[in-house]
Amino acid sequence: MKFDAVVIGAGAGGCHAAARLAAAGQHVLMIDDHAWLGGRAGTEMIDGHRVNMGAIALEPGGVFEETFALCGARLDIREPKPAAVFYLDHKVVDISKGGLGFLLGGLTKQASKVLDQFAQARSGSLPDGRESTEDWLKRYTSHASVHAIFRNLCAAIFAMNADEIPARAFLTYFTQKGAFKRFGFHPEGTMGAWQALADAVVRLGGEVWLSSPAEKIEVRDGRVTAVHIRRDGGDLLRVEAGVVICNGGPGSAVALAGAEALGADYLHQSRTVLKPAANIVYNFATREDIMPAPGIMTFGKTTHGRLCNIANLTATCPELAPAGWHQYVAYAVPRPAIADFNSEAEIAMGLEDLRAQFPGFDQKAKMLSIRVMRDDWPAQRSGAGYDMEVSTPVGGLWCVGDAVKTYGNGGTQACAESAKRVVDQVLGEAA
Repeated sequence: MKFDAVVIGAGAGGCHAAARLAAAGQHVLMIDDHAWLGGRAGTEMIDGHRVNMGAIALEPGGVFEETFALCGARLDIREPKPAAVFYLDHKVVDISKGGLGFLLGGLTKQASKVLDQFAQARSGSLPDGRESTEDWLKRYTSHASVHAIFRNLCAAIFAMNADEIPARAFLTYFTQKGAFKRFGFHPEGTMGAWQALADAVVRLGGEVWLSSPAEKIEVRDGRVTAVHIRRDGGDLLRVEAGVVICNGGPGSAVALAGAEALGADYLHQSRTVLKPAANIVYNFATREDIMPAPGIMTFGKTTHGRLCNIANLTATCPELAPAGWHQYVAYAVPRPAIADFNSEAEIAMGLEDLRAQFPGFDQKAKMLSIRVMRDDWPAQRSGAGYDMEVSTPVGGLWCVGDAVKTYGNGGTQACAESAKRVVDQVLGEAA
């Protein structure tokens, strides 16, 4: 069995890579060891609810939307208005018109100093990569609520605490990248987007195998030659391909191709450069609408400083829940997020934060799922500012996804961009 390319992993980066290759006329096979598409951005059915496992926000425009247009896939994103607000002392602060300056100006007299740093960052003047966002912010303000807001922005976007992400990466994202200026939700759950891309791959002559893990990437004379795949629990198949794209991160590439093939330096980078981040996802539903905003609401100070934001999914996508139910997803980021932590204790603190923000929470909420994204199921395979290159020392072997994103980037747009970079180089080599 032979394909032009095998994409290992059907997460955001893998789906974009497979769709772009198929659109360019390549014979593509995309596989995943799970029974669903989207990886941690997949969707499951629980008690009649379409429940997103992790990531929920899809960013229209840019490379993300370009992929759908290239392969003729339908993209259904509903954008809430306002998309993002802050929730400070149980009051909604809408910054859709006044921006961050409006928010900070209402909290501290030092707002102009912080905003000046954003202006300098836009012109290319950035801190070095060693100073954390927390330490950078301390130079301009000690206001507790401001620090809580910045911590929760870091947590919500990067699944990292403010003392874990470099200020350079944080400022790069907010001044030079997407910064979630536009985002929305999918009425079929986030998996609806990945299903559209997978359907396009098949329509364009490719194949998609789920529940089919790769067990080995075969390398000869410094180039990939084949992937050994256990298809749907059956026989081990050897699939020939001159291009293999890993969506599981450089660590996955090392595990499948072998340290000897990739070399000591690449192995060392995969163990020291990458810093997988973690978060905790609370999916729940209520009979009455408890959230005073239709999109994503970022918190300020919370009881334990774990809860960072919450999304009101059914305000724009009522199809996600059975009739009469409102559905939400809240996120908490543990301390630390890029090192070991006590999962049970962190889950409990996140729940206590929710109870404090929404009085009567236990009586009103039906908990659908609580997922701890960590270790082999990370929130991010590497946090912003700690990425490797998309290329590897093995010819024809590439990585896509959130361990090889460009500096300071994040979200599904970053995964889509990594796929574009890889596919452009693959097609360039084939030309």
